[in-house]
Amino acid sequence: MTDTRQNRRVPVLEITDPDDERIADYRALTDVELRTRWEPPHGLFIAEGELVLRRALRAGYPARSYLVDAKRTDQLADLDTGDAPVYAATPDVLERATGFHVHRGVLASFRRKPLPSAAELLATARRVVILENVNNHTNLGALFRGAAALGIDAVLLSPSCADPLYRRSVRVSMGEVFAMPYATLERWPAGLDQVREAGFTVLAMTPAPDAVPIQRLTLAQRERAALLLGAEGPGLTDAAQSASDVRVVIPMRRGVDSLNVAAAAAVAFWELGRDDPPFDAG
Repeated sequence: MTDTRQNRRVPVLEITDPDDERIADYRALTDVELRTRWEPPHGLFIAEGELVLRRALRAGYPARSYLVDAKRTDQLADLDTGDAPVYAATPDVLERATGFHVHRGVLASFRRKPLPSAAELLATARRVVILENVNNHTNLGALFRGAAALGIDAVLLSPSCADPLYRRSVRVSMGEVFAMPYATLERWPAGLDQVREAGFTVLAMTPAPDAVPIQRLTLAQRERAALLLGAEGPGLTDAAQSASDVRVVIPMRRGVDSLNVAAAAAVAFWELGRDDPPFDAG
């Protein structure tokens, strides 16, 4: 049974059956394999939490629908939801539909936008990060957040990277995946030649003892830097390192050999941008 209530501008449709086809977008959100097969082919992604969904709207992503805890419908009362329906359910129904306790109480399904090409991003960027085989969604989200905060203009992904718009990546990034332009380098690692031809110096991050300490890069190497990072644990492949211009390292102390990839990226982003002119934090 479905009841309709008015939430200021938008009608709120109450859902009592977790198998209701109208909320099929939200089914089994914890099943990574299922969501990977479902979301990109259907041109959608899921945003979790009010802050994140509002950032998605500001970034111009069209909403398909909203699904909220019935006690939290007022959180969306000020939104112009357009034609997107707002569904409400009890916490129990939400958990049975999604597969987890929706403690933030607000979910939304959005339509994806067409991605720019790598060439388009390289034509306007000064500093980029390139990710190889980064398939941990938490690390990917943290990388996007660090890139947005620390002066990176674009993110380029190898074809084997995880989906930046997967729910966990979006949540960890605090919605910064919507603000950071990104594209896929379809040819890998041959696509690194395209980066170099666009005027960038490809800097491969590695803990190798013969790598150049990142703070010792020359001004020319910093000028248009493309920082190349690999997955946590295995790091960059030999092929990717061979296709780079310079191998660089963050010097470590107390016998620590490396940092989490997102932490290492943040340190490197700051170092590459430390001489940038002041910017408006607003």
